[in-house]
Amino acid sequence: MNIDIRHEGDSVTLILAGRLDTATSAKASADIERALATVPVISRLTCDAGQLEYISSSGLRILLSLAKRYKDFRITEVQSMVYEVLDTTGFTKIMTVERALRQLSVEGCEVIGVGGVGTVYRLDGDTIIKVFREGTTIEEVRREITMSKEAFVMGMPTAISFDVVRVGSQYGLVYELLQADTLSACIKREPGRIDEFARKYAELFHQLHAIEVPSGSSVPCAIERERQQIRHIRRYFPQESIDLMLRIVDAIPDANRLLHLDLQTKNAMVQNGELMLIDMGEVGYGHPLLDLGHAYSAMVTLVGDYDKIIGMPRELGQKLWSRAIDYYLEGMPAEVVKQRKAQIEVVSCVRSFSWLALSDSFPEAVINECKAVFDERIARRKDYILDVCKTFGNWTLESTK
Repeated sequence: MNIDIRHEGDSVTLILAGRLDTATSAKASADIERALATVPVISRLTCDAGQLEYISSSGLRILLSLAKRYKDFRITEVQSMVYEVLDTTGFTKIMTVERALRQLSVEGCEVIGVGGVGTVYRLDGDTIIKVFREGTTIEEVRREITMSKEAFVMGMPTAISFDVVRVGSQYGLVYELLQADTLSACIKREPGRIDEFARKYAELFHQLHAIEVPSGSSVPCAIERERQQIRHIRRYFPQESIDLMLRIVDAIPDANRLLHLDLQTKNAMVQNGELMLIDMGEVGYGHPLLDLGHAYSAMVTLVGDYDKIIGMPRELGQKLWSRAIDYYLEGMPAEVVKQRKAQIEVVSCVRSFSWLALSDSFPEAVINECKAVFDERIARRKDYILDVCKTFGNWTLESTK
């Protein structure tokens, strides 16, 4: 029986390998105590059981003792035979026990969407999988699952993942979407229906923005996360540029509406004529202006390979957006529509750069392209942008309750 330890700060992982039985438990217990003694403060203890082949009652007593000593205790990567023992003895009811994740391959699978958080593939006719970027933790994956389920209960039409898997060293979420295709693919295949798709796209935004997120929800504040992302990219831009982006975001009114924050047409799946959302990693609450600004940045002014990221030619995507935003603002006076379009465009300028915070491994060419367009999109238009920011408060929302 081998015991290894790794830790980051006060979070500790014990790696158990071999057989934890009567013959090995005494030495294993002593080895564990020696390993834990090397860490001054432990707030979370995880036992990685991926290499644990067998466990007896004496081994169970060691785990039970650790669970009593450490409030935040979990056993992960548990193989089938060991899991059966833990389940039969009731351990799965009194502590967190996680099965080892099954391995899947996406080799040869169609790429549906590519984003800063991960890549979505079609596994087969019935299922798709989102593969998270290298370095994503299981906690981040669980957070997305939680967001997805909570948003679904609130009324967001989202596909719910039914399985967490591994794809090589990366995590993946598997979704069941029968006979579904991306909105991008549908528009590209049937451009003559673009007006119909634009109306559905606008209705989807309306549906989300009518949902008020209750206090105490685990859905995060979208404005605060936007601020964090802007601060994260200060290594790419001078402080005066960061300050200007923060001024734009700080001018957006507070609100509690449900926002997707990456609602471009590759993240909407058409199933039986209805739109279903995928990629829930950025869901938050706030003012619809932020959600629409993010979508404008993707659909109109995207930096990068538009056809690859959005899934259709830029001209077609921009045409869709133009019609969809007219439907979204339908019924408002012409001067109000003009002002709101200007407000959305100004907020989109921030998203054109803040998305770089979603990954620390974007190609240098993409980063340089973002730097190159900053002056054109923001710096040269500073006075105009700040004047538009003064009008943000005019965009008031009525309670739906």
